Amino acid sequence: MKKLIETLKNIWSIEELRKRILFTLTLILVYRIGCYITLPGINPVMLTLDGDQGGLLGILNAFAGGAFNRASIFALGVMPYISASIFMQLAGIVVPQVAKLQKEESGRRKVNQYTRYLTVLVTLFQASAYVAYLRTQTGGAVVPEYPAFLFWLSTVTVLTAGTLFVMWMGEKITDKGIGNGVSLLIMVGIIARLPHSLIQEFDARNLGGGGGLLIFLIELAVFIAVIVGLILLTQGVRKIPLNFARRIIGSSNASSPVSGSRDFIPLKVNSAGVMPIIFAQAILFIPATIAGFAESEEAQGFVRAMSDPTSLWYNLIYAVLVIAFTYFYTALIFNPTEMADNLKRNNSFIPGIKPGEPTANYIATIMDRIPLPGAVFLAIAGILPGIAALFGVTSGFSTFFGGTSMLIGVGVILDTLQQIESHLLMRQYDGLMKTGRISGRQPAAPVQ
Repeated sequence: MKKLIETLKNIWSIEELRKRILFTLTLILVYRIGCYITLPGINPVMLTLDGDQGGLLGILNAFAGGAFNRASIFALGVMPYISASIFMQLAGIVVPQVAKLQKEESGRRKVNQYTRYLTVLVTLFQASAYVAYLRTQTGGAVVPEYPAFLFWLSTVTVLTAGTLFVMWMGEKITDKGIGNGVSLLIMVGIIARLPHSLIQEFDARNLGGGGGLLIFLIELAVFIAVIVGLILLTQGVRKIPLNFARRIIGSSNASSPVSGSRDFIPLKVNSAGVMPIIFAQAILFIPATIAGFAESEEAQGFVRAMSDPTSLWYNLIYAVLVIAFTYFYTALIFNPTEMADNLKRNNSFIPGIKPGEPTANYIATIMDRIPLPGAVFLAIAGILPGIAALFGVTSGFSTFFGGTSMLIGVGVILDTLQQIESHLLMRQYDGLMKTGRISGRQPAAPVQ
């Protein structure tokens, strides 16, 4: 406790860090207030949206911090911006012109501008779909006296403005605050549901004859163990040793290259992050939606199986899809040839491996192997909420036993803590950890 208080004092004593944290907290407060402001033409008392729906709607609601189900002005959150960013990222892999732009500073600014324009288009489309969703799912929540066209126009306009405002807040947090702004807003929306879920689970165990306090404490212990496992999955790397060749200047043998500093290439066990889980959930949602229009009993049975996270077939197909998408996405974002060329240009090499094509082949061989354990553990993390629900955990709390929510939460919190630690180390303070440092950052040089 004494170490924690001392660390908090050190954080608060750094003026720049203090201003960044206060700026971040202010924008987060504005975002959370906006999540409770209802759209024009909606009676919030009459809202009947299901807060625990699965598939893409569940992801949207989780990422928006519950604003989707509240019909809030921030109902779409930053999902349109994320969709546009993913599209531009994939375009950089497929389209050579976009890839060229992403390698230059001015080109990256153009890509960011294109991403914003694409965000507007995606938001207009999703907002129009959200209007139709509100009319079919909210019962009498839409005010009857509100003209249909005016309701569509006002809702699309407000939702588009709300998404752009959230995107702006995320960019401002990244520039003037602490952490990655967009990811931080998503994480805050996800974590905001945790206290209510904990209270709901506690009531279910103690008031509903669910086993009492002991079962609740066991669930908390398992929950903490899952968090530790997700941290290991997020931080796990395969280190490839690396040498930097340099020349001695100012001596008789200045022309002779000698071995310089030693370092390593950290290849993440889970390079794909949370994207395979999002892709797998989207793929499972599509056939279930199409089959939902059929009238046959077989089709309805398929819909029930693909909508039930506790069913065997759902979890089996889900796990296979996560593993497949992990390999697919890793292959898209990882280019061994480009990495080998960068090593060669920086006058660095892997000991025992020739520069150029042999280095690329060596890195490619490693990247063919290390995604397997990462993909398997990612698949396990993806199906853990369904397993928790199968053991009687309430639907709200079970989503925190893995899946998209906790992977994003753990990753963003670790990244934010790493940035705070870098500010402390730059000013010769101790880091956040009593021994060692948070993995992922090199110690910064102290300010003289």
